[in-house]
Amino acid sequence: MARRRHTPEQIIQKPREADRMLGEGSDVVTVCRHIEVSEASYHRWRNQYGGMKADDAKKLKELEKENSRLKRIVADQALDIAALKDVAQGKF
Repeated sequence: MARRRHTPEQIIQKPREADRMLGEGSDVVTVCRHIEVSEASYHRWRNQYGGMKADDAKKLKELEKENSRLKRIVADQALDIAALKDVAQGKF
């Protein structure tokens, strides 16, 4: 399967559709092929976004992006501080 990004709405909608199909008697492999995701993605989405609504999933994605951005900023500051300490001690 080709790798592609799914929107939060799709991440919520596809497992719901899968549940409907599983209720009708289909097996997991067939369902995953129909909703065009791997079994691993299906199970990960099921665990991570189980009872969420689309708005909640969208907010979670935004918070994850912001968190990664802030982690990058902190790492850059730590490097700057270490460099300034080296310069102050004359280790340049």
